Amino acid sequence: MNETVIEIRNLRIEYGQQTAVQNLSLSVRRGEVYGFIGPNGAGKSSTIRALLGFNRIAGGEISILGVNARDEAARARLGYLPETPTYYDFLTPVELLDSYARLFRMNADDRKSRIADLLGQVGLVEHAKKRIGKFSKGMQQRLGLAQAMLNDPELLILDEPASGLDPLGRQEIRKLIESMKERGRTVFFSSHELSEIETVCDRVGMLVGGELKAEGEPGMLSGKHGVSLERVFINLAQGSDAEVTTP
Repeated sequence: MNETVIEIRNLRIEYGQQTAVQNLSLSVRRGEVYGFIGPNGAGKSSTIRALLGFNRIAGGEISILGVNARDEAARARLGYLPETPTYYDFLTPVELLDSYARLFRMNADDRKSRIADLLGQVGLVEHAKKRIGKFSKGMQQRLGLAQAMLNDPELLILDEPASGLDPLGRQEIRKLIESMKERGRTVFFSSHELSEIETVCDRVGMLVGGELKAEGEPGMLSGKHGVSLERVFINLAQGSDAEVTTP
């Protein structure tokens, strides 16, 4: 379980003259749930897009399961939920997931079984044949989770997975993350919900101004600074000094 799944070394991301991420280094082990938090504009989404091979990087290295993040072999072993998933409104969940499953070259029987199982996990069974255009944001988020888990990924990357979900939906997200961990899968996710971070994460990294300002177990970070995780977050976001810590 000590295998490194995500390895980021001295990452730098630039947009023209603006630096979004600078000198970022972190690693995530197999079976670990890693929370990636920070204020708006901190560089979280830029880092996630770089992990997915979408962003061109100005410097540093990123590997997924020992493979360069831009390599197709790395992307085939992960699942991804964007913060705001978008779909063709005229499709149903079954039709959408079936189209994605075909991209993974799953046969008809496997597609049918896998889709039924996933819709059950995200609570969309009774909406399986309704048009996505009629879905609420929370329902679309649930569908996005099903899509992200379709290929039974070794690494699940989630960008604000609880966005638009009610308390019941957030509880279901926690259960899905915990079930992934129990199966030895790795989860890397960003969130503004610090209660979710404290509940499910093994470690957390706090990004401010494109730099990693603190890292460690949620309880350890709170204990080190003598305040709640929320207060640690606020202090860092407001510019208070803090050393980067590791477990």
